[in-house]
Amino acid sequence: MSTFDTHDILPPDPDLEVLHDREYRVRAFRKDPNLLIRGAVRDQKPPRLYLEDDNDPLTIHHMQLDLEVAFPSLEIVGATVHFETHPNDVCPRIVDHYGKLIGLSIARGFTHRVRELFGGPRGCTHTTALLQAMAPVAVQCFWSMRASQSRQESEHNSGNVSFVPRELTEEEKRAQWAMNLNTCHVWDEEGEFVERIKNGEQLAPPLFARQRLIDLGHDPEEWRTRMRG
Repeated sequence: MSTFDTHDILPPDPDLEVLHDREYRVRAFRKDPNLLIRGAVRDQKPPRLYLEDDNDPLTIHHMQLDLEVAFPSLEIVGATVHFETHPNDVCPRIVDHYGKLIGLSIARGFTHRVRELFGGPRGCTHTTALLQAMAPVAVQCFWSMRASQSRQESEHNSGNVSFVPRELTEEEKRAQWAMNLNTCHVWDEEGEFVERIKNGEQLAPPLFARQRLIDLGHDPEEWRTRMRG
């Protein structure tokens, strides 16, 4: 299994005193035939902030959430919440309420439904914040899931690893980009970027892909062939 560098993603600033540290960690796994999105949020106070002889960070919140998401429909089919660290005895009473996530689509209208179901006194503010950080990861995994499936099929059928998924149908291509509509300024349905897609323009590979392919000695245009979308 591959591992990831978990170094601090914020720049160091030794001239400032740290008062609070909040971390989000979200990872996606392939759990055939679905996706497993696993996330955690943790709030810590730095050593010696409250107690001069306490040399360890003080964890005040640590919530964990597993979402099993059907692929490719992106409907939630399983949800599990665990409170590792919490300030009050009654905090975990809300855990079972997050079972209402089951049946929701994580692709469209999700943020609004989450606020309706779990906003304010209807949920745990930290778990709900984590939930909204996790949802986009499922969408980000759409291509990753297809690449993983293609690789496994190639290894099974011929023993040769290939990362080239099958060609998408026009309907599948539209569904793929349509799920991003109005999620940010780039994907404004009235904007230039979406208009170019609607007009059938072949867009350049994303910046991160171009640079990585160049670094590896590949033609950046290979990205289109590998994604087949």
